[in-house]
Amino acid sequence: MDPVLPDEYIVESGQMERLVRNGVLDGAEILLSGAVAGQLRLRAARGRDAGLREMEALRRAAQARGIPVRRLDDRPGPLDDPDSAVLEAARAAGAELFTSRRFRAASARAEGMPVQHHERRAAQGPSFEKYFDDSTMSVHLREGQPPMAKRGRPGAFELARASDEELSRAQLDDMSDELHALARPDVSLPGASVIQYRSYRVALARPPFSDAAEITIVRPAVSLSLEEYGLSEQLTERLSRGAEGILISGAPGSGKSTLASALANFYHRAGKVVKTLESPRDLQVDDGITQYSKLGGSFENSADMLLLVRPDYTVFDEVRRREDFGVYSDLRMTGVGTVGVVHANSPIDAVQRFVGKIELGMIPSVIDTVVYVKDGGVSKVFGLELRVKVPSGMAEQDLARPVIVVSDFESGKAEYEIYTFGEENVIIPVQEGGSTGAARLAEEKLRELVSEYDPGAQVEVTGTSSARVLVAKHALPSIIGRGGANISALEKRASMRIDVSEREGGRGAGAQGGGPVPCECSESRAALLLEAPGASAWREADVIADGQVVATVRVGRGGRIKVPRHSKNGRRLRKLCSEGAQLQIRGA
Repeated sequence: MDPVLPDEYIVESGQMERLVRNGVLDGAEILLSGAVAGQLRLRAARGRDAGLREMEALRRAAQARGIPVRRLDDRPGPLDDPDSAVLEAARAAGAELFTSRRFRAASARAEGMPVQHHERRAAQGPSFEKYFDDSTMSVHLREGQPPMAKRGRPGAFELARASDEELSRAQLDDMSDELHALARPDVSLPGASVIQYRSYRVALARPPFSDAAEITIVRPAVSLSLEEYGLSEQLTERLSRGAEGILISGAPGSGKSTLASALANFYHRAGKVVKTLESPRDLQVDDGITQYSKLGGSFENSADMLLLVRPDYTVFDEVRRREDFGVYSDLRMTGVGTVGVVHANSPIDAVQRFVGKIELGMIPSVIDTVVYVKDGGVSKVFGLELRVKVPSGMAEQDLARPVIVVSDFESGKAEYEIYTFGEENVIIPVQEGGSTGAARLAEEKLRELVSEYDPGAQVEVTGTSSARVLVAKHALPSIIGRGGANISALEKRASMRIDVSEREGGRGAGAQGGGPVPCECSESRAALLLEAPGASAWREADVIADGQVVATVRVGRGGRIKVPRHSKNGRRLRKLCSEGAQLQIRGA
């Protein structure tokens, strides 16, 4: 008998069982490799158990036709290199390899091995294509629901039924097996995988990751050239010559990747060497542009490879994780023109995502242009510049510091400033004729600093670089410190002069008239909440139950008090609330 060895792809697709059932393999002996069984078990552990079911069906079909099935004793082999393990098993057994995967068949032929390649659905496209028409952006398939299609263009689409038939788990499993036979997944995790097939990006999910089997297929709705965006001459000149750290931002489905593809093609047609970093590789770019994915599971390795091939521009599609921001920055700092794509709800949010991930002073060197995309068009463009200046709203020259100025590209008007205030990096809107944002920030920062000495301290910003702080009498010595050391340190941290004096009423007054204010109890996950609308904000106050002081707390805005659930005060007050005690707030 001639031995044949099927691989995991032809078994999982059900083609091997059909070949046996149709009598094609009568007189042969079927060998089942440990490498193949290992791959099917791995897929079952990740939520795709169709392969094991088809293996059982193959055994039954072979038994019915009188075809012997023999299990080989070969080891499963490395899970990250199944091709070598399967080819070695077929070679060692002297068997003809049966596969539905083109690459594996070509590898076997190159090594002089007998092989039969049974192309899956060779004469027709994948079954999900029947749900697409010329206007379809994406198709959403879920078990127990009819197929839904998003049709139109970014910013003007509707979600409609693509068919009235409700999909079953079996139908989605068949479609999943078909997709895995057509292309190797870019991402494969327990319960989820992502496949790039031609221009389609397919995301598959199933229990336990999702509550039901689901397949989402996304296809670029349009392919535009940069000229079709109708950009101003000034912006076109900036993108073609002056910008080398470009960030394309926008909400999901807004058309970010379409613009990134247009820019990549624009640079390529201008005679530049262009590469892309994508996972999965779904940008619609010219044939002369090489699309890289993760090398060894990491974009950092891909970036090392990119530097060896010396591109003029690199398009980094979907900068998501913290390490992605580092890779983007490293590429730009080595002199490579870099175009990044990030999710953001507003243009400034795109810059905000870099704050804290790289040094603040490096941001303008990494990003010089932010393009915000909305409804498929360019909605806003920011330019970034690093200056040494006094932040808007401050007047003293000794407060000058490095400031990132974020300006509207077309008008040149500054809209935001990013700088270090105290120990924090802040983004402040630049407002007409005033310092409202800076003053509010200064007040909140100063209140946070002095609350270490007096939780009920009152803070008032009296000028662009001065403030007045009222504290309880007992807190005065500690906030001033020996020889004024503490107040000098506070002034340095807050970057303003501070006038400290005693406030009236000791540690504060709980209510407008000085009397107790009733309060209501509620709980959140982490805190006990007391609501006393008549109490003065930012004051210390006593909590009274049955005429006795049971805790001292700090009153927030609107008379809201938060006490940690597991603190001593929190446990005591929770017990009183559960017993129905009537609590009151009184100025301490």
